[in-house]
Amino acid sequence: MKILIKIVKVVLTILLFLFSIAIIYISVLAPKEKRFKMAEHTQGFYLSQTMFDILIFQHPEYSDVYFEKSVAFNKRGEYAKGFELLNKAVELDSKSHLGYRGWMKLRKLRDFDNALSDFNRLDSLTPNFVDSPWGEDIDFLRGECYFGKKEYQKAIVLFNRSIKNQKEGWADIHSFVYLGICEYELRNYEKSIHEFKRALKQSKNIPESYFGMAKSYQKLGQIEKAKEHILKAEKNINYKRDDSYNEFLNEIYLSEILELKQTLNNK
Repeated sequence: MKILIKIVKVVLTILLFLFSIAIIYISVLAPKEKRFKMAEHTQGFYLSQTMFDILIFQHPEYSDVYFEKSVAFNKRGEYAKGFELLNKAVELDSKSHLGYRGWMKLRKLRDFDNALSDFNRLDSLTPNFVDSPWGEDIDFLRGECYFGKKEYQKAIVLFNRSIKNQKEGWADIHSFVYLGICEYELRNYEKSIHEFKRALKQSKNIPESYFGMAKSYQKLGQIEKAKEHILKAEKNINYKRDDSYNEFLNEIYLSEILELKQTLNNK
């Protein structure tokens, strides 16, 4: 029995030793691309961040490591550390990382001026190419920046450019929604309704369009049409533009739909 216990201990010791060697190899000696992929897929965990640290130490000019390590910090809302790493990635490879940094400044920080600066700089680095930071058309994102700054005429130019570049049937539906909101804010209520209708040509389940049209018809004194569209907004609220991590600039809520509905019913 004692011999068996000793054998088990020896086997466990050998396995632990081999496991340690494997961890050391994976963390320190494996090809950098392989280690990067492994750390990327376990993003946020201690081992992942340690592997990124080792890669940064061994390859201080490897921009993707700084970028990928920043993601976990930014997801947790630790923007000071996240942007310290992201800024380094941009410094090393501006063309690859400016778009994401601009997207982060727009969607997470609402830093519209600096987001625009990043998008414009990226655009200047890629002539004759339409960029898509984080998968979204750059002119759509720039339009959102101007919308956030309440510079509605400039926003209209950018959203229309985005639609032209992407083609009407392929453009982000919310390009039309934003155009409708911009025209509403400029008190161009008929134009506003026209833009909301363009969104509804792409899909009949856009509550933002119905809500915007209800408000525009209210301003035009067409109360029955306003009532008709506020009911459609309420019916389609589950199709609203929504994200678990971000509140969109044009996001609507059931509470404001019900508030307008009550106001219209009192007329």
